[in-house]
Amino acid sequence: MGYLGEEIGKLGFGLMRLPKKEGSEEFDLEQIRKMVDAFLEAGFTYFDTAWAYAGSENAIRQALVERYPRDSYQLATKNAAWINCKTREDAIAQFETSLKQTGAGYFDFYLLHNLGESRTHFFDDFDMWSFVKEKKEEGLIKHIGFSFHSTPEELEEILIAHPEAEFVQLQINYGDWENPAIQSRAVYEMARKYYKPVIIMEPVKGGMLAHPPKRVSELFREAEPKSSDASWAIRFAADLEGLVTVLSGMSSMAQMEDNLSCMRDFQHLSEKQREVLDHAREELARIPLIPCTTCNYCAKVCPNEIGISGSFTAMNYLTLYGDTALAKNQENWLVAMHGRKKAADCIKCGKCEQVCPQHIRIREELVKVTESLG
Repeated sequence: MGYLGEEIGKLGFGLMRLPKKEGSEEFDLEQIRKMVDAFLEAGFTYFDTAWAYAGSENAIRQALVERYPRDSYQLATKNAAWINCKTREDAIAQFETSLKQTGAGYFDFYLLHNLGESRTHFFDDFDMWSFVKEKKEEGLIKHIGFSFHSTPEELEEILIAHPEAEFVQLQINYGDWENPAIQSRAVYEMARKYYKPVIIMEPVKGGMLAHPPKRVSELFREAEPKSSDASWAIRFAADLEGLVTVLSGMSSMAQMEDNLSCMRDFQHLSEKQREVLDHAREELARIPLIPCTTCNYCAKVCPNEIGISGSFTAMNYLTLYGDTALAKNQENWLVAMHGRKKAADCIKCGKCEQVCPQHIRIREELVKVTESLG
């Protein structure tokens, strides 16, 4: 039995980066259904979506809710009261929309989404804590929690103010474990201090740790020639104590199969494996990458529709591989081909930086993108 009285496998299916049809923004429902089937057949049951993940709730209704008994899985979704909400009614409407879009009837886990910094007050201003408690009493929510991107000190303030939170969802991966900007270790230890079960998000850091720098990949190959780079990241997260599950935002059947292969019969890491990860972290820390995880919260508030995450992905390609042509191709595909404006069109309003979970100095980095890629 897992935490909170739910039987949950160590691997959760994150529905933020679902596969899309080639050359289209339309979800590939046939592939998503196959991924759902494989996930459940392997004995895992936790699915994580959000009102803010465009199309995700509708997709999981069609791939999961309409095809499997309701008591055979756990479904989590989230409320982002800081996105375009002027009143409490606006924030509450997100819950009703999520119920309609998922067709789930109730949510096993309901999260107040991305607390921290300027976003936290919206949930207090709109008294959303009372709302979710009411919905729990009505049976529409089984467990109340929140996702969080900020400092351990702010996490402690929230945990003290809201003991009704049954769990917390944190960004934890080996790359950010000692990162002073993210403080993965410190926020994890704060959650443990208050005996809160932890759901881990971004264990592969938005895919960055699935394709780490060459030297990091070499370290992993030397230790385990048959293990993928991504599997090391997933196992690092799963090795921690006090977990509900580790979410992986899988976007292909190949990623699903790789994750299942290392998590189906998960064993805690050996001391030798932990040493390898320590060395990998040291190598990673030497490379000045932009720590963007493509959550795209910035895109939701940018008044000029800048392709921020796509620009940063392209810039990281340039840093990692030194190939300007490759980086420009990435920028063209991820920015122009997706209908976004280039970094040079930034008006430097700073709204993006107020919602960035990674605390990136976005305006400064966009200037660098312009200087390097035009």
